[in-house]
Amino acid sequence: MIESEHVTWDAPDGDHPARRAAQLSQSTVGRGDKRAWLELFSPDALIEDPVGPSFLDPSGQGHRGLEAIGRFWDGYVGLMKGFHVRTTDSFANGPSCANVARITTTLDDGSTMTVDCVLIYTVDEAGLITSIRAHWEPDRAMATLTKPA
Repeated sequence: MIESEHVTWDAPDGDHPARRAAQLSQSTVGRGDKRAWLELFSPDALIEDPVGPSFLDPSGQGHRGLEAIGRFWDGYVGLMKGFHVRTTDSFANGPSCANVARITTTLDDGSTMTVDCVLIYTVDEAGLITSIRAHWEPDRAMATLTKPA
């Protein structure tokens, strides 16, 4: 289990490759380490965050491959000044793990937003992430946006 200022794991923690990949992914995002984060993915991995069309992915096709995932980092993940994820439940089966989580992000201007979500990580035989499917509702998340006084 990885616990840090960026990750709180209040969920079942049995050893499972997809669960470990999820924890490593969250930890590297929290540290702002793009290179280490990209190393966790298979070359043809897919990120859907959120699943379906949204302001982050108008086509709803996701971000496939390391180059596209790197652009996703640059356009969204890397813009966060602060990141904390608290996982409250985790279900690991086969090559996947579904985690119930609350993510709190902070932007450069001090604005914060909370995203309640289910994050599904799938890994290959080597333990590399082949997909992240983040189920959350952008309107609900945007309703939590707070600006500094």
